[in-house]
Amino acid sequence: MNTTEKILLFFILIASQNLFAQEIVTDRPDQTESSVTIEKKNFQIESGVLYFVDNEESINKFIAPSILIRHGITNSIELRMASHYETTEVNLIGLNEKYSGFNDFEFGVKFQVLNKIDQNIKIAFLTHFLIPTATKELTTNSTGFINKLAISHNLTSKIGLGYNIGYSFVEKENSLTYSLALGYSISNTIGVYIEPYGSWAEQNQIETNFNMGFTFLVNPNLQLDVSYGTGLNNKMNYFSTGFSWKIDNFLTKKNL
Repeated sequence: MNTTEKILLFFILIASQNLFAQEIVTDRPDQTESSVTIEKKNFQIESGVLYFVDNEESINKFIAPSILIRHGITNSIELRMASHYETTEVNLIGLNEKYSGFNDFEFGVKFQVLNKIDQNIKIAFLTHFLIPTATKELTTNSTGFINKLAISHNLTSKIGLGYNIGYSFVEKENSLTYSLALGYSISNTIGVYIEPYGSWAEQNQIETNFNMGFTFLVNPNLQLDVSYGTGLNNKMNYFSTGFSWKIDNFLTKKNL
């Protein structure tokens, strides 16, 4: 069996699993974190590749892979771990550098605060703790944290609205963050979204960005995605593609 056949068999096996499981809810590809936690005992991997260009700072980044691991310890609490492997190039006058490695690891938790179907509102709170584990070129050199309040509403049977308000302390700097994602279900398997997002840091450093993307639901436990983002008041652009895979009842006997 050649490599192509192995990859095809892998996706066929995934597509045949858990066809009647609850549909996957992901925190990618947009910047807005979902307002729900994954179910108890379930395990979810969200990963992808991203190419990022900052023409103001003359920085190119290739991230492969980005990794977010989520595990439900109750139906309203999930544990989280995030990191990514990046290759960065800096091309300035008199300075040409290239370095690679994993960035600082993040460990966190998401709490389901409210999930009222009759009130058409879902609220969750998440916090990530950053630990300076990366090399000197990639580390923030200090511990930090990221907090977000995630809220969502279903406007119609096909249109959903999600938004985050956050506060971060990273690289010894405070910042407020926001995002607003409007999603539309083209069909039962294809979705599209648009999203403005940004931050307001110390010394009135305001960054405003926009991104959009598509999602494709292979089955209730596997979603593929593609997205594109650009800066509105800066010269940033990125392109990303990836997947999210949920494993029901992880570490139970049937999965061992």
